[in-house]
Formats: sequence, structure tokens, C-alpha cells
Amino acid sequence: MLIKLDVTDNDTAKKMIAVQIPAYRVEAELIGYDGIPQLLDTVESIMECREQFVGHYIDEELAAFISYEETEQEVEICRLVVHPDHFRKKIATVLVKHVVEKIAGGRKIRVSTGALNFPAKGLYQAFGFRQVRDVEVAPGVFITELQRN
Repeated sequence: MLIKLDVTDNDTAKKMIAVQIPAYRVEAELIGYDGIPQLLDTVESIMECREQFVGHYIDEELAAFISYEETEQEVEICRLVVHPDHFRKKIATVLVKHVVEKIAGGRKIRVSTGALNFPAKGLYQAFGFRQVRDVEVAPGVFITELQRN
């Protein structure tokens, strides 16, 4: 079940951190870089975040969420996190589909992920995203920017 998350609620922010940190630890291992900024998030920084968040619940437990920022011209997916206990359940697909079909409204969508995060890149490409460029964010560490028009 998809629900808009109220990040100003302390309990919600705690649940989000409990999903986000383990998810980004997996990505850090995949890309060989533990400097992912979201690994440094706290309950307080989540509560102050201006992104819009949609959570996916399984049996009343927050299992995953996606966040985005939007302008009149485009939507940027900022985070897509699935708790490792819920990998391979197609939850990320449901969340990306929600942004593509319900949020973007035909606008361009941008997203970035670790260049070595092949599962994420494959997911976005399945929705018609194309690789725009790779950017070095730390010595030898690259992110891939993708876009869907």
C-alpha cells in the first residue's frame, strides 16, 4: 500500500531512517563507496527535508519509500530505498511506476544512482530512462545521471 509520508512526524522519520540506512549500506557495498550522503541522514535531517515522500507499507510496516522534488518542467527522484528484508518483491518497480504515472504528468524525470548500481540502472531503464552522463563524485567513484522525457 502506498501512502504519502509526513516527514515532520518524529515516528515516521524514525521509521524512514530504519529503512534508508540499511538500503544505502547495500548500495555503498555495490559501488565501493561509503560516502553516500544519505548514510549520514538523521531523524532530524529527514524531518527538515523538503522532498516529497511516498512510502510502501507491508502489513503496516514501512518497507520502502521514494522521494522527489518537482517544478513545472520536471520531477527529480531524490531517493528510492527498499529495506534489504524486502528486496526482490518488485516494490521499487511499484514506487517508480507511481512517480512516472501519477506524479510526473508527462514532465521530464531525472534521477542519479551509483554507476555500479546495475539493479537500479536496469530498473530505471525499464521505465524508459536513458543514461545522460556519468559524474565523478569522489576519486574513482561515479554516479550515473538518467533522464526520462
